[in-house]
Amino acid sequence: MEYVNQLDGGTPRTGALPTGADVAVWSLDTTLDAVGGHRVDKALPLLDTAERDRSGRLLRDADRQRYLASHLGLRVLLGGYLGLAPEEVPLVREDCPCCGGPHGRPAVAGGAIHFSLSHSQDLAYLAFAGVPVGVDVEGVPSPSAVADVATALHPVESAELTALAGPERQTALARVWSRKEAYLKATGTGLARGLAEPYVGSALTPAAVPGWTLVDLPAPTGYAAALALRA
Repeated sequence: MEYVNQLDGGTPRTGALPTGADVAVWSLDTTLDAVGGHRVDKALPLLDTAERDRSGRLLRDADRQRYLASHLGLRVLLGGYLGLAPEEVPLVREDCPCCGGPHGRPAVAGGAIHFSLSHSQDLAYLAFAGVPVGVDVEGVPSPSAVADVATALHPVESAELTALAGPERQTALARVWSRKEAYLKATGTGLARGLAEPYVGSALTPAAVPGWTLVDLPAPTGYAAALALRA
């Protein structure tokens, strides 16, 4: 899990379908004109109705480009693992573990593979595994964002951040946020239960989370990325 594959404009070599605790992680520059052999400006026919509706609601061209590129990349990679054309991949929503509504984790119908998608600014990360998985990438936040978020975290995490100064505090929050988001995506709970649990820590090595493997991923300067995998 230390290596992150790069998805570009060419057709990717996805390899075998991940099974069990096997996991594959890909990164993507969402400003590319083409992803996985398909032009981003021609991506709409390859998406489903929900994805097209979401894209149509985005007002800024840059946001629409990022969304189309990342979802095109998701479909290209899922299609590669499953032996399907991108437009043939059947995406659904699992039931929410908090309320039971149909807005839980995004999933492939039939559950042949688990996946997670995250993007921050012009960078996207995509993870694929044989068990529930979550991935998150975060840009290093501004000082004001640290002040806004720190009190919502686990009390020990808040104390750890308070003990740090300036840029070190911002970088540490990016680590905490990416780890926590990766876990919350993997479980499907999202932010419904807040940011306090679980404790993931701000140190260079993530804290242990029972029942899960939580690791930091390589990321470009100015970003932090993490992956959560059900153990």
